[in-house]
Amino acid sequence: MENKSHALAAGLFVVFVTALLIALAVWLTRDTRQLRSYELAGQVNLSGLQPQANVRYQGVPVGKVTSIRLDPQTQGHVLVRIAVDELAPINANTFATLGYQGVTGLAFIQLDDNKPTEGAAAPLAQLADNSRIPLKPGLVSKLTDRGERVLGQLDEASQRLNQLLSSQNQQTLMTTVGNLGRVASEIQQLTAQTRSLLPELAQGTRDSLALLKATSLRLGDSADAAKTSARAFQRLTERMAGPGGALDQLGQGAELWVATNQSLQSVTLPRLNLVAQDVARSTRQIGELAQILRDTPQALLLGAPPPMPGPGEPGFNAP
Repeated sequence: MENKSHALAAGLFVVFVTALLIALAVWLTRDTRQLRSYELAGQVNLSGLQPQANVRYQGVPVGKVTSIRLDPQTQGHVLVRIAVDELAPINANTFATLGYQGVTGLAFIQLDDNKPTEGAAAPLAQLADNSRIPLKPGLVSKLTDRGERVLGQLDEASQRLNQLLSSQNQQTLMTTVGNLGRVASEIQQLTAQTRSLLPELAQGTRDSLALLKATSLRLGDSADAAKTSARAFQRLTERMAGPGGALDQLGQGAELWVATNQSLQSVTLPRLNLVAQDVARSTRQIGELAQILRDTPQALLLGAPPPMPGPGEPGFNAP
């Protein structure tokens, strides 16, 4: 009987110590934060999310998931009730996504903010009572939703690749490659021919340059000779038209003829008048010649210039 009492006392002591340890653990791990409940709503796949999952605001733990259920009013939507620390900056721009923890793959709720550029958003508590935080698809949900589309595009690309690599297209591709090889060989031959012709072209170019140089030298010599002839003709004209020159002597001879004509008018007037007229005509012609030589010295070599066209003639310009 005494052994049984000792065993009962030991058992009661163990139970008491166990209860004490449990109470101590609960007391040490209790959450003393003031929590506020929010409801998340959205058409998102919540695979892996369980009650008591963590709620993080930009990576910082701020609460827990309290319940998960379907939205009875909107088909396909889910409702997630969360308890969040009242110090968390939840406002009208806050939204939620589903995140996963590293290797374990445990899901949690990630809260984030749209970060408005102008002004601060009002706290969510100041809005209507039926306001909800939107639950948006996360990266994994987006990849899952777009996976079928990507697989369909890959399937279509593989079909097009198979069509591209069909036997007929392969034959066409081989024919094209052969044509390209022939074109490359022809280009190589043309390049070799061009290289062989380059020295001849260079020699012809040098000969042409030498001929052009000799021609330019000859033109320069001709121009110098023309300048020398023009200067000599100009000096000749100046000598003829200057004082004591041929034209001056012709003028003096004309004056002598006029004086002789006047002195001989009383002797042989009819014949002397004819002679005087001839002398005057010759004098005028000589004067005209001198005037032409003075105005256009080149007429001595090129001949007299054509007369100016009169009215009604081609090239006539009215003054």
